[in-house]
Amino acid sequence: MVVLAQEEARTLNHNYIGTEHILLGLVHEGEGVAAKALESLGVSPEGVRRQVEEIIGRGDQDSPSGNIPFTPRGKKVLELSLREALQLGHNYIGTEHILLGLIREAEGVAAQVLVKLDADLDRVRREVNRLISDSGEGPEPAEAGARPQAATATTLTSSGPTSPRAPASPSSTR
Repeated sequence: MVVLAQEEARTLNHNYIGTEHILLGLVHEGEGVAAKALESLGVSPEGVRRQVEEIIGRGDQDSPSGNIPFTPRGKKVLELSLREALQLGHNYIGTEHILLGLIREAEGVAAQVLVKLDADLDRVRREVNRLISDSGEGPEPAEAGARPQAATATTLTSSGPTSPRAPASPSSTR
C-alpha cells in the first residue's frame, strides 16, 4: 500500500506523500477491506483523484525520483494505523487499519476528500468495522499465512513503513 501511495504522489508530480496519496493508494489497491469499504460507500478511485486535484492540484515539477518522504500528517496516519490495529487485537497493519488511521486524522486532505464525496467519517468507520466483523476477523490466527490481506498489510519500523506483514507491536514504532 505504501508503494501505491508513492506511485500516486509521483503521478501527481508531488515530492511528498500526504494523507491524500495514502487514500488514493487504498482506493486503487482494490482488494483489501479499505477498498471494499470505500466502494460500498460510493467512493471511487476517479472521484478521489478528482477531489485531490481540486483541493491541492498537480505539482509543477517533473515526477520525483527516488524515495518520497511522508508529510508529518502522513506519518501520523501510519502511527494511528498501528493504534487501530492494536485496539482491534490484530498483530498486523492492514488496509482497514490504515483507513481507520486516515479518518482518525480528521484534519488531513484525505478526510476532506471523503467528506466531499459524502463518505462521512463515522460512516466510514462503521463500514470498516462491519466488514471486519462480517469476515469473522478477530485477533490474528496463529498460522502466519492464514490472512488473505497479508500481501497488502504494512507495518512501521524506525525508518518508516516497510514490507508486508511484520508484527504490530508498540516497539515496532521506535
